[in-house]
Amino acid sequence: MNLSKAKELFMKLVFMAAACTSVLAVFLICLFLFANGLPAIGKIGPLKFLLGTIWRPSNEEFGILPMIVASIYVTGGAIVTGVPIALFTAVFMARYCPKKIYRPLKSGIDLMAGVPSIVYGFFGLIVVVPMIRKLFGGTGTSMLAASLLLGMMILPTIIGPAESAVRSVPESYYEGSLALGATKERSIFFVMLPAAKSGILAAVVLGIGRAIGETMAVIMVAGNQPRMPAGILKGLRTMTANIVTEMGYATGLHREALIATAVVLFVFILIINLSLSLLNRRSENEG
Repeated sequence: MNLSKAKELFMKLVFMAAACTSVLAVFLICLFLFANGLPAIGKIGPLKFLLGTIWRPSNEEFGILPMIVASIYVTGGAIVTGVPIALFTAVFMARYCPKKIYRPLKSGIDLMAGVPSIVYGFFGLIVVVPMIRKLFGGTGTSMLAASLLLGMMILPTIIGPAESAVRSVPESYYEGSLALGATKERSIFFVMLPAAKSGILAAVVLGIGRAIGETMAVIMVAGNQPRMPAGILKGLRTMTANIVTEMGYATGLHREALIATAVVLFVFILIINLSLSLLNRRSENEG
C-alpha cells in the first residue's frame, strides 16, 4: 500500500470515528434520560405527571402540565414575533441588500448568534420588562416579555439558513417569472420562496428548537411561576426553567421528576424534527 492510499484510509477512519462519536453521544444522552426519567413517570403515574396542574415537590405533587403549556405558549409567541422578521431579513439579504452594507449586516447577525443567553436575559430584564410594565402595567415579567426576547434570540438561527435556502434557488426561476410579466416582488415571494420551502422550514425548526430549549433568558423575564398560564401579561415557568431552578437541591423522587421533565422536552424536540422530515418528504413527493 502506497503512502497516498494509507493517508486516504487513515482519514476515512478518522471521519468514521467522528461520525460514530456523534451518534454515540446522542445514544448515551437518550439512554441516561430514559433510564432515569421513565421510572419516575411510572412512580408518579403518567396521567398525574403529564396532566397534573400542581407542582409541589414538598407534598410529592409533580404535575408538569403548566410547564408544558407555558413552553408551548412562549415558543409560539417567539415564532409569531421572530419568524416573519427573520424571513423578511433573509429575503432582503439575499435579493435586495446593497453590497456596501451586506458584510456589516451579516457580521451583526453572526454576532447576535454568539451573544450568551444570559446577556439577552439582562437586556430583557433591563429594557423589555420595564417597557412592558410601563405600557401595560403589572410586574412586566410575563409571557409577553419571554416571547419578545425569544423572538429576538431566534433571529440569527433562522436568518442564516433561510438566506442560504433563498440563494440556492436557480436564478432561472426568477428570470423566467420576470419574463412572464411578474414584478420583482411577486417573483421573489411567489416563485423563489416556495422553491426554497424545504430550507426555510428547516431554518424555522432550528429556531423552534432554540426557543423551546432556552433557559436562562426565560428564567429572568418570565416570572418563574409554576402555575397554569393566566394571560399574556402574567408570569409562568417553562420546562427548562423548572429543571434549572430546582435541580441544584432536588433529591430522590423530586430529582427523578425533573429528569422526567427533560424526557418530555426531548420528546418534544423529536416530534418537531420528525414533523420536519415528514414535510420535506411530502414536498419531495409532490415535486
